[in-house]
Amino acid sequence: MGYIELMDISKSYNKQSNVLNGIDLNIEKGEFFVLVGPSGSGKSTLLRMIAGLEEISGGTLKINEKIVNHLPPKDRNLSMVFQNYALYPHLTVEQNILFGLNARKIDKQVQKKRLEETAKLMGLSDLLKRKPRELSGGQRQRVALARAVVSEAPLCLMDEPLSNLDAKLRANMRIEIRRLQKQLGLTMIYVTHDQVEAMTMGDRIMVLNDGVIQQVGEPITLYNKPSNLFVASFIGSPKMNLGKAVLTDDHLIIEEELKIPINSTQIETNIKNKNLIIGIRAENLPLGSNGEETYEIEVVNVEQLGNETLVSFEVGSELWTAKWLGQWLGKVGDKVPVHISIENIHFFDAHTGNLIQAASNTNKQEVVKI
Repeated sequence: MGYIELMDISKSYNKQSNVLNGIDLNIEKGEFFVLVGPSGSGKSTLLRMIAGLEEISGGTLKINEKIVNHLPPKDRNLSMVFQNYALYPHLTVEQNILFGLNARKIDKQVQKKRLEETAKLMGLSDLLKRKPRELSGGQRQRVALARAVVSEAPLCLMDEPLSNLDAKLRANMRIEIRRLQKQLGLTMIYVTHDQVEAMTMGDRIMVLNDGVIQQVGEPITLYNKPSNLFVASFIGSPKMNLGKAVLTDDHLIIEEELKIPINSTQIETNIKNKNLIIGIRAENLPLGSNGEETYEIEVVNVEQLGNETLVSFEVGSELWTAKWLGQWLGKVGDKVPVHISIENIHFFDAHTGNLIQAASNTNKQEVVKI
């Protein structure tokens, strides 16, 4: 039993087809839970249903063991941070932060104390008399966060709060939000379409697509053992390399081009005689060396990222990417050896898209716990 329980939740408009189907989910108290998926997947709608801003078409929603399906937002003891900050332009930073407390007629001395503590926590003490137009994007976002923090609600909902910020500021704000959540012990539900945000911030992630849960789990589990092709291609940057494959007695043939030698102990029996799609991560395609099984590829693109290099090449009709540490100074048209090991390959059912066998090397990698 979680702090937030969603039981067979569905959502439809005008009694047409559902935009959310059979959502069953438990979120624990103090957890940083991320809803991630492409645009139109239903993640913001689900968040708004938890907030009470959207009506629940079917199912039961509980917060702290209390059914809240028909409770208005003000009675759900939560705060919300929106994508567009939702600041009042004619009010000062101080007035924006205290707006909710004023609406609830909280004692002025309590308001003052909370304001001082929150402003110090968010680095806004010197900006309290400014108007939103006098602030940068990052400062405005901190004001929106401060308004949520000052309410002292145990549950905080965030709907893509960083999407309007530049890359450097987004990285800083990710750290600030995560630190804030741990410091205050908040239960936080965070919506994003950015899988990097999801991977770096969440205790657990739920991947949503077309209103259906694809997978729920810890970030590293979703990365190492994606439950289906959608999760495999959505989680990870660059995305997992995929290709059609055929399994013979002693080889795995990928896109009718690459022949990877195998033995029977490396393959589960339920994989044989299936239409397959295989997947392999970019970091598992190292530059080949002597004594290894290598395959010559022709480079079609090189991206120098400073600390690493992304090299793209074609495998049949698919474009694959390899990630190599350091600065590889090759160029388009070069032919280079790449090492491909059966241990690094995920097997998916081509018909259902579901994972059949995860790469065996994910079970051998050392996980360091601090």
